[in-house]
Amino acid sequence: MNIGVGSAVSQDVRQITVGTGGRCFEHQGQLFVPCGANYDHDRTGRLLEDYWIEEWETVEEDMQELKQLGANVVRIHLQFGKFMLDPERVNVAQKEQLIRLLKLAEEIGVWLDITGLGCYHKSETPEWYDALDRQQRWEAQANFWTQVATCGRGSKAIFCYDLMNEPILPGRTPESDWLAPERFGKTFVQRIALDLEGLTREEMAQQWLQKLTSAIRQVDSEHLITVGVIPWAQVFPGAKPIFYSPECLPWLDFVSVHVYPKQDEVEKTLLALKVYDLGKPLVVEEIFPLQCSLNEVEHFIKSAVVVDGWISFYWGETIDECRQQSDLPHQITAQWLESFYPLVKSLDFASRCTESD
Repeated sequence: MNIGVGSAVSQDVRQITVGTGGRCFEHQGQLFVPCGANYDHDRTGRLLEDYWIEEWETVEEDMQELKQLGANVVRIHLQFGKFMLDPERVNVAQKEQLIRLLKLAEEIGVWLDITGLGCYHKSETPEWYDALDRQQRWEAQANFWTQVATCGRGSKAIFCYDLMNEPILPGRTPESDWLAPERFGKTFVQRIALDLEGLTREEMAQQWLQKLTSAIRQVDSEHLITVGVIPWAQVFPGAKPIFYSPECLPWLDFVSVHVYPKQDEVEKTLLALKVYDLGKPLVVEEIFPLQCSLNEVEHFIKSAVVVDGWISFYWGETIDECRQQSDLPHQITAQWLESFYPLVKSLDFASRCTESD
């Protein structure tokens, strides 16, 4: 198979699918390697819905810049409280803007990884949403995904639907808050239940996945479905996947993990990643030199032979714009943007896929 990293998208594009061997992705009979960025906020920290109506030209510019960098997948994050007016009714203006973004992505030639159910700003989470019990909350989440899938059905610009960013479950003791503590001023992690209700974690996760995946499949039977998770084996060596357990795996088309290697722990992180090599394509959906050097994260990417795609970050500032800033974070971002896409494109995914087949 020929490799399709960053290749141009024709107007007769078909859906991206899982290869016949169960590993790697295919597009029009060629190997497709997801290589892109999370477009989760702009340079000032604003979430997409904060500006994609009033400042559409900013979105257009950022998407063009991502394409020029070499991205073929852009991961966006939709906030539940902005997309839904109540448990059943969608915000029509937000839905129309999603359709507009899908059309833009198709015109530019990139695919969208649509991540949903975000509650990244706790203060903006609707009170009515938090007041729902677990079954009612899941029903509202299913309605969210039905609306999103209605937008995406038949689109030529969707790589996948990612059900939720980093879902977690309670332990033996019931929880009182759906959201985990803030990090960097945002609540990226949320619980799918406050109480296991006598179920195992795997059973609860399986029921949630079944509920949301079925809601999508009733509308859209074609596009891929995944869920981006924290690889707990990186924190607790030997920890087993919950959302990718044998009970859960049949409901998902490929595996997505979020990995930030720590300084001097690249080999430990590689071992944790192998836990998610489960016979389906494996995408590192978040990667950045956040806790280690640029050289270490590059070594990690080169050594992670079980990975079939890489998605990093882009916050609306080009390499030149980052270089014009004197602070260290901007300088690191500039170096990273300059090295990430050539590095991914230099890897031999084709032989890996052949070996796995």
